[in-house]
Amino acid sequence: MNPASVDARNRLIAAMRRLAQGERAALEEVYRATSAKLFGICYRILGDEKEAEDALQDVYLTLWRRADRYDPSRASPIAWLATFARNRAIDRLRTGKVWRGTVAEDEATQLADEAPLADAILIDAEREARVHTCLQSLDDAPRVAIRTAFFEGRTYTELAESMEVPLGTMKSWIRRGLAKLKTCMEAGE
Repeated sequence: MNPASVDARNRLIAAMRRLAQGERAALEEVYRATSAKLFGICYRILGDEKEAEDALQDVYLTLWRRADRYDPSRASPIAWLATFARNRAIDRLRTGKVWRGTVAEDEATQLADEAPLADAILIDAEREARVHTCLQSLDDAPRVAIRTAFFEGRTYTELAESMEVPLGTMKSWIRRGLAKLKTCMEAGE
């Protein structure tokens, strides 16, 4: 995960914790960070801007009352709030508060969001950060060889020649380095 994503997620988690303690400014911070995404979810399900705004207001009212139930070990803040938004929008459909321009409830659950899910983005970023962290844990020679082989597409022979080592040594460095990377990556998952 890139540092900016990690920082944004940590700020949102901290705001959720402050919100659980009743800090009003934290609600504003959470709103600024999440309202566009949550409004999009409500709007896709309800098909009406005003209804989506009402559903979104319900989401933040519920959040104000239930912020203490958020557990960062179980879900990211945006995933938890997206579930609230989806449920509020579907509740509005079920209770008949929305009449025009709506889709059936069973269709609402099937509406696809073209953008990657927030959790998927975070997972990919975390994996990428983990790969770079694990690469840094390797000795210099295997790290350089692996980076050059995979990021520049160089062959074992080219690497051995450029680093002035026997081909067998180069293959051993990369094989052992990849084994260490695998162990490091598995330890982080």
